Amino acid sequence: MIIAIDGPAASGKGTLGKRLAAHYGLRHLDTGLLYRAVAKALIDGRQALDDVPSAVAAAKSLDPGRFDEAALKAHAVGEAASRVSAISQVRAALLTFQRDLGRTPPGAVIDGRDIGTVIFPDADAKIFVTATPEIRAHRRTLEFRAAGAAVTEADVLADILRRDERDMQRTVAPLKPAPDAHLLDTTRLDIDAAFRAAVDIVEAVRTGREHGRPRSRHGG
Repeated sequence: MIIAIDGPAASGKGTLGKRLAAHYGLRHLDTGLLYRAVAKALIDGRQALDDVPSAVAAAKSLDPGRFDEAALKAHAVGEAASRVSAISQVRAALLTFQRDLGRTPPGAVIDGRDIGTVIFPDADAKIFVTATPEIRAHRRTLEFRAAGAAVTEADVLADILRRDERDMQRTVAPLKPAPDAHLLDTTRLDIDAAFRAAVDIVEAVRTGREHGRPRSRHGG
């Protein structure tokens, strides 16, 4: 089974993806970490973020088993990753890796920004997670502060709005819900409530398929 979870930054899709993977006994892949790793490789090598050959080389040499998730989730790396992810050659280099992981039994929960539209348009269940920019900024600020970073919520909000615009306006794999994705708005939901809603969506899709019914759209 493949569950595709898409959504903007700090919508809660990563945490949700981990919990769904544990619940269903599937692997989990946060594809955002792949792009963050490429960005960090460029930063560490003092290379420009628009250096396409270097970015592609970094993408082809990634070893997710050696990722330092804490380092990859630094504020500066996230901002750089948003720029790197707009490079079509980088996305192409990472596409095969993502598909191979998802198609290896028993399957996976994969979260990102183009999973249901590009990577797995045939996913068994698709969820598009969203929340207001202000709520997402508040959540991300708490994460950064818990990690010891001195940030202001206003700066984080400005960054999130920039990333939203870049992700939605890019010509390659823009951030948008797949036509058959189920919308899950987590603005007023804590992680437990969001998890229960996501499980309900997956179970409704599975039941619908078992009985030959088409998917229905879900409003969060």
